[in-house]
Amino acid sequence: MDTSVSSENFGSTDSNMMRFSILQSSERTLDAPDLVDDFYLNLLDWGSSNVLAIALGNTVYLWDASDSSTSELVTIDDENGPVTSVNWAPDGRHIAIGLNNSEVQLWDSTANRQLRTLRGCHRSRVGSMAWNNHILTTGGMDGQIVNNDVRIRSHVVETYRGHQQEVCGLKWSASGQQLASGGNDNVVHIWDRSMASSNSPTQWLHRLEEHTSAVKALAWCPFQSNLLATGGGGGDRTIKFWNTHTGACLNSVDTGSQVCSLLWSKNERELLSSHGFTQNQLTLWKYPSMVKMAELTGHTSRVLYMAQSPDGCTVASAAGDETLRFWNVFGVPEVAKTAPKVNREPFSQLNRIR
Repeated sequence: MDTSVSSENFGSTDSNMMRFSILQSSERTLDAPDLVDDFYLNLLDWGSSNVLAIALGNTVYLWDASDSSTSELVTIDDENGPVTSVNWAPDGRHIAIGLNNSEVQLWDSTANRQLRTLRGCHRSRVGSMAWNNHILTTGGMDGQIVNNDVRIRSHVVETYRGHQQEVCGLKWSASGQQLASGGNDNVVHIWDRSMASSNSPTQWLHRLEEHTSAVKALAWCPFQSNLLATGGGGGDRTIKFWNTHTGACLNSVDTGSQVCSLLWSKNERELLSSHGFTQNQLTLWKYPSMVKMAELTGHTSRVLYMAQSPDGCTVASAAGDETLRFWNVFGVPEVAKTAPKVNREPFSQLNRIR
């Protein structure tokens, strides 16, 4: 991976006008050869330890944002690859790697060693994953969503069935109480953990069928716990906002192009979307007015993946043009927050599990 820095260097500024005038090009660009150009995968994630993971073909690379160093974590055998999803655990040390052969590997990135392989969850590739403390939720091309307790040998503890096609988006709410899933069947489900053991005739809390194309882009609002943003694929092109308590659609905005990814600002009431044909841009929106604040261009192919730095200021985007770009899009946090205490307990037993 080329770690050359572009000539532009963005400093912090209090002027929004200046902030957006310099946003039109990326702060840094890295080469990302062999990045799989597949809308349904999730190949980029930025962990709480400020390390960015990206899967390029069969290999997972780690880019440490603190010193701009790149290392290779693992290269998967051809018969098991390519890598179809990566997702950091909340501790920023352990990482899950979903594979084309239906398996998921758990790695300790600090020790550079594999801890275990999760088998039997799915019948085909694992394209989406989301952590909820010690539960790793996986979504497969088989339409199933599986909760895996990584602390125990018999790791499958819950299976959600509702999607008829590939599950391409998975996001847990901040409280860990609700799970949003999006699929190639154009459906969004809201699953509630309290319903898992209930006698409800359906497993899901809400089944949202308003999108007319695949839903991969999902983002829980950081300042309103029951607000979910979803984005539709090429046949839909809308961003929709949902009250996940009631299942009501609060707003729908036609963006004019395929919505590949969504990220809320952690510092402002803003939403960032990434897009495909025709402009392959990132669009910054003011919420709730949905006034377009900026369009960030530079990618020459659809911007499939986005990830946000732990401080919320920088966004990394990866596209089918085989580049990884960094954007200083969300400014600088007003107050540097102290890092929460990391609970490593969920992984303490992993050393003994194979």
